[in-house]
Amino acid sequence: MIGIIGNGSWATALAKMLTDNGHCIHWWMRNESSVAYIEKKWHNPQYLTSVSFKPGSLLPTADIELLFRNCETVIICVPSAYLTPVLESLPPSSFEGKNIISAVKGIIPGAYVLLNDYLKGKFNISDEQYVAITGPCHAEEVAQERLSYLTFSGLNDELTRQAAGEFRTDYISTTVNHDLWGAQYAAVLKNIYAVGAGIAHGLGYGDNFLSVYITNCYREMYRFLQVQFDQVHPSDEVPDFHTSAYLGDLLVTCYSPHSRNRSFGSLIGKGYSVMSATTEMNMVAEGYYAVKGMKKIAEGLNIELPIAGHIHEVLWSGALPDAIFAEIEKMLS
Repeated sequence: MIGIIGNGSWATALAKMLTDNGHCIHWWMRNESSVAYIEKKWHNPQYLTSVSFKPGSLLPTADIELLFRNCETVIICVPSAYLTPVLESLPPSSFEGKNIISAVKGIIPGAYVLLNDYLKGKFNISDEQYVAITGPCHAEEVAQERLSYLTFSGLNDELTRQAAGEFRTDYISTTVNHDLWGAQYAAVLKNIYAVGAGIAHGLGYGDNFLSVYITNCYREMYRFLQVQFDQVHPSDEVPDFHTSAYLGDLLVTCYSPHSRNRSFGSLIGKGYSVMSATTEMNMVAEGYYAVKGMKKIAEGLNIELPIAGHIHEVLWSGALPDAIFAEIEKMLS
């Protein structure tokens, strides 16, 4: 049995993929009113409302311990900023013998680590039990059943291939790799750079500037991924960073109107405060929280991330977006 923790748009998209493949899934959400609504109407009342589920294909619950007791595979799909209170409510034994699939694209606040490293330290979860899902894939296009792409990264070949197979449909193409840390870091960084792309859009920069900006973002991402692979997580299989999980996901997140990180950044560029932009969005932009964590991680590895650093100044230090992007202009080549 498969369970999903979280009921946002991305969790709803993942639930659609699995139920379209004939799975009956346990689905945890925070409150009983959402559970009751789905049991009655068979669609999410807040996210991807056009997606209708077949009656009986879902077992919604607000009891997270019940989900863990009944599921061998647990998909974690809660924004990183709100994840630790959810997980720390569980007894450590909850994770024994479970396969964990992460759909989290952020850094765990305070700990400043990826989810697999947090679970290893907190719940003694082995990396062999863990698979990470990355894109490029927007929930809105999944709802429309437009052809989309997922990459599954893991160290356990059998588990990784099995996970990829569970999500493969006529409209979802899946691939696998061993780059557990790099693929997740790329998913975090692309959200940060997408916030920057949105800020540029809000400030009135055009496509020509954005193309150069994104090129330089990829160069910065590539340098980070290479250094962390060489120094922290080397293996015999050298990752190909010029693929959809890295470059492709960066492009779509920076350019697409579906990108919540780009939309959040656009509001910042238009003069909204962080608080006002968050309220206006009514969704979590992972890049806002992620840039703080990546700053700590990059400093620990002695890797310079100048573009991400400038975005951090806007979001966390109160720097003016137009002044910061005047500085970014000077960096681009």
